[in-house]
Amino acid sequence: MAAFLQLESREAGSCLGKFVFDCELTGSTRSYTFKVDEDDDSEHILALSMVCLTDGAKDECNVVEVVGRNRQNQEIAVPVANLKLSCQPTLSLDNFQLQPPVTFHLKSGSGPVHLSGRHQIMHRRAPSEEEESAEEEEEELIPVMPAKKQRRRQ
Repeated sequence: MAAFLQLESREAGSCLGKFVFDCELTGSTRSYTFKVDEDDDSEHILALSMVCLTDGAKDECNVVEVVGRNRQNQEIAVPVANLKLSCQPTLSLDNFQLQPPVTFHLKSGSGPVHLSGRHQIMHRRAPSEEEESAEEEEEELIPVMPAKKQRRRQ
């Protein structure tokens, strides 16, 4: 199960939107894949903020693993949370940023484990003529010279 709620539709700059993300991993639904349309030329960022056990969780180790791709485009799997009801039922991930596609696996335990965060969409665009001319103007500015020290007369 995953849900999205739009936080903002437009922001100044190139942000197209921010959406609340959440999904739940259980004994019957052990994985969830977050992916976007390959034809979409926008940049998508999934920022995880919290992983926690929810009602019905047993006092057992629940290991959540994230499977994604590294800079060499190789698939890597990294455990991001090890939750146990009696000692650590919640973990803050402090907006841990991932680029889709990414899959969440409940590697061990029966859950339910709830993941929440933010899905942000950034528009990739070429700079406009106004932006290019503003950059050129900035380059043409003459640097300010430091003031000369004056000696005090005694």
